[in-house]
Amino acid sequence: MLERHFALPRTVDRIRGLWIGSFIDRYVCWLDGRRAATATVKRHVQSLVQFNDFVVARGATAVDELPTHLDAFVDHWTSVRGTWCRTPQDRAAVRANARVPVEQMLRLALPGFAGTVRDLDLPFHGSAPGFFGHLRDERGLRPASIHNYVHHLRVFEAFLRGNAIIELSTISPTLINAFLTERAQRLSVLGMQGCAGALRVFLRYCHRQDLLAVDLSRAVSRGRGYKQVAVPRALAWSEVQRVLDGVDRRSAIGKRDYALLLMLVSYGLRAREIAAMQLDDLDWKQAQLRVPTRKGGHSTIYPLSATVGNAVIEYLRAGRPQVEDRHLFLLVKTPFSAMDHWTVSGRVATHLRATGVKVPRAGSHTLRHTCVQRLVESDVPFKVIGDYVGHRREESTLVYGKVALHRLRQLAIGDAEEAL
Repeated sequence: MLERHFALPRTVDRIRGLWIGSFIDRYVCWLDGRRAATATVKRHVQSLVQFNDFVVARGATAVDELPTHLDAFVDHWTSVRGTWCRTPQDRAAVRANARVPVEQMLRLALPGFAGTVRDLDLPFHGSAPGFFGHLRDERGLRPASIHNYVHHLRVFEAFLRGNAIIELSTISPTLINAFLTERAQRLSVLGMQGCAGALRVFLRYCHRQDLLAVDLSRAVSRGRGYKQVAVPRALAWSEVQRVLDGVDRRSAIGKRDYALLLMLVSYGLRAREIAAMQLDDLDWKQAQLRVPTRKGGHSTIYPLSATVGNAVIEYLRAGRPQVEDRHLFLLVKTPFSAMDHWTVSGRVATHLRATGVKVPRAGSHTLRHTCVQRLVESDVPFKVIGDYVGHRREESTLVYGKVALHRLRQLAIGDAEEAL
């Protein structure tokens, strides 16, 4: 596989002749399987050649010894190549250029080698080690829901640490109230509901496990929420068109994002539904699009519009990496894995900001709101709209009555005026 990336045979022979040359060759095959670009392969091989010379100079005689030289090599690489660094981010990038290729190669060469562990410990893993197992096994929460608990409780753990609270038994209602007051300055009403809910479940679990003498979940105020208080953050159709026109479709990422944006605004899909979409969900013969796993547990089949279909075809032909993964939308960088729902929402936010469209909490849900509002303005019945976008309850659709301005104007100047 080295011949695919290095034109001169003597260069290939020199790499294979190194002490770890066989492992480098195997690593390049692995990179090829992940559709890595030639520039990436050459950059990684350069790091590995330097690592080979470094460990040989230090007297390494066995492959099992290589991990013990890794940190010293990274420090040496940084001292030589990191003289230009001005910020911690610059220095981290230089160190990654040395560490990442070596660790990836060692994972192939040494079974059981893990390398750098980047995952943070779960919050309260020492004081309440069974909590997240309780969420998963007893409460049956999805990974995405558990992720929200991790986020809120990690902030709570840091708050306790900042107040020199080590033992859970020393938590007091006053401390809980101070934490919630601090979080209220940063979070929206919906965010505070999620934070308070996670904290309440955690404190109730701690009391059940005798980690707290008193059930402090009662000290977590529930706040007050009002139904139908929010106004959907929809865009005018001219703004949608401006966003679509602003996508540079000459690149692979542009082709992908254009198809993704069209699908979101045409069908009002959620980011999770886009991220989970498979190639098999497109029925080209019947011109249909299937969404098999919706939030309410049901599925929906849409007619595949010509505009969306053409955008997807253009992406499949000239933008999507040719890999075995069956997800429709993939990342454009190796290893070309499926997009996560937060990546989908982030791409929408990027295009909204790039075209100067201002909207609160820019993201994929903005296009979902826009799709529903366009249906409302077209006088489509609310029940049909709810079924179209996959609402579980009719109240979720009725909130869009606030933005049906043409209906409200008719009500104001029609018969209803006489009743006031």
